[in-house]
Amino acid sequence: MRELYLLKKLSNRYTWAGNAAHEAIRDVLLDLQAGRPVEAASVLERVRRQMREDYRHSHTLLFRTRKLRKTFAGLVEHEYAEPVAAEEWKRTWDSVEQALLWFFQSRWMEVARALKRHEWLEVDEGAFHSNLELQGIRFFAVPDFAYREPSGDVVVVDWKTGKAREGYEEQVTGYALYLSKRYRVGMESIRAALVYLNEGTEVEVRISPDALVRFEESFQASVEAMRALLEHPEKNRPKPLEAFPMTEDVASCLRCVFRRVCARLDPTRHPS
Repeated sequence: MRELYLLKKLSNRYTWAGNAAHEAIRDVLLDLQAGRPVEAASVLERVRRQMREDYRHSHTLLFRTRKLRKTFAGLVEHEYAEPVAAEEWKRTWDSVEQALLWFFQSRWMEVARALKRHEWLEVDEGAFHSNLELQGIRFFAVPDFAYREPSGDVVVVDWKTGKAREGYEEQVTGYALYLSKRYRVGMESIRAALVYLNEGTEVEVRISPDALVRFEESFQASVEAMRALLEHPEKNRPKPLEAFPMTEDVASCLRCVFRRVCARLDPTRHPS
């Protein structure tokens, strides 16, 4: 079980870069909220230093014997000795630096600086209070940034370091639903934005009645799909192993963090 837990916690270099950018922006917002000074150069240097430490910890496989920090375990590229050129590792840092430089030059810094204390609503801290019950199921919704404008309208922002993907608009619709319930504000008074840091673009997401219907339908379908994998849903007991055949898409196995303990790529090994 320890091996499975360790492998589950591994990141790839793209996720690692995205998390580094998100954590840096979260800390900047928390500093601004508390009235502390923020210097872009200091933030960039701190993130660079942390990522270098992360890399050394992962490259030497120290993550197998001790934890470095809560939000980083190790990198799948090092666990499986995947060949990654030095230039590619540099591009990983470059993407983080680019995202943060754009953020510091964007309007969002001034938006945050101008907020009064009572206008701050949420900054991604992974708080346990950030949850909502829908259709009898509790789900967690942790917005990257949410605030109240002087007009009383609420704005929720989600930072993205990659390209646009299907499902992102649905994600911020879920955030809007959570904020509506938690802060007792009408859905018509909530605006949402997807901010693509590396591309330097923003997309406004319209929180419409149709969008809410689509979100609830998707939520219900997701819950039903998960329950279909349980032998006893009320006890959260899964079906027998035979009910989960291996995928026919062997190419996907090459990207799976659990391939070390799977019999697909090494028939002499068996799932533990």
